[in-house]
Parts: sequence; structure tokens; C-alpha cells
Amino acid sequence: QVQLVESGGGLVQAGDSLRLSCAASGRTFSLYLMGWFRQAPGKEREFVAAIKGSQRSVETTYYADSVKGRFTVSRDNAKNTVYLQMNSLKPEDTAVYYCALDLPPVLAIPRLPSGYNYWGQGTQVTVSS
Repeated sequence: QVQLVESGGGLVQAGDSLRLSCAASGRTFSLYLMGWFRQAPGKEREFVAAIKGSQRSVETTYYADSVKGRFTVSRDNAKNTVYLQMNSLKPEDTAVYYCALDLPPVLAIPRLPSGYNYWGQGTQVTVSS
């Protein structure tokens, strides 16, 4: 029922910026916890960032230490879209980036892929040195 589609990936140079988008189909998108993960070849999928849904509360964001201060996750509930603004990109950021959705209620912020219910197909981000 819920579909996620990532876009915005590409090839950039170290230090450049890129904004990823994830469009969701859910009718109650504003309630969903949305997460971003990435997976490099031969490595496990790792947590990047997450943003809580809003239900009588302000949205809150969470980040992996490796991207804190460089990446920003945001959402536009009117467009059913979550964004990942990536600044000061490094070669080690190269990976396929996935958005993921966790249905409410959310008692804790999942930082493992198993904590999310739905996934997009991913978008490739390549950062050259």
C-alpha cells in the first residue's frame, strides 16, 4: 500500500552538495517516521538520518555521527516528500541511498533496517575525490 521512490542521486566531486528526495504514497504521510539509510558495495546498510512524524508535536531529526553537521533531513508533508540535503560530501559517502518508513506508533527511533516497514529502491550517490 505504501510506496517510496527516491531520486536526486548522481556523481559529484568531494565538497559538493546534493539533495535527495523520497516521495511517499501514504495518505497519512505526516504521521510516519522517515529514515535514510545507505549501503556501499560489500557493506551492510547503515543508518544515516531520520525525521519523526508530526502529531501534535514538533518534528525531530536524528543523525548518524558520520554525517552530523553535514546532512540535513527535512520533510514537506504537503508533498508527501522527505529530503536529505547532503553538504560537504566525501568519497566515503558514496553509496546507494534508501529512504524507509516506519509506521506509528514509534516508541524509539530505529537505527537498524529491521526497524522500518517500507523501503524505496534506492538512488546512487557517487562522490569522487
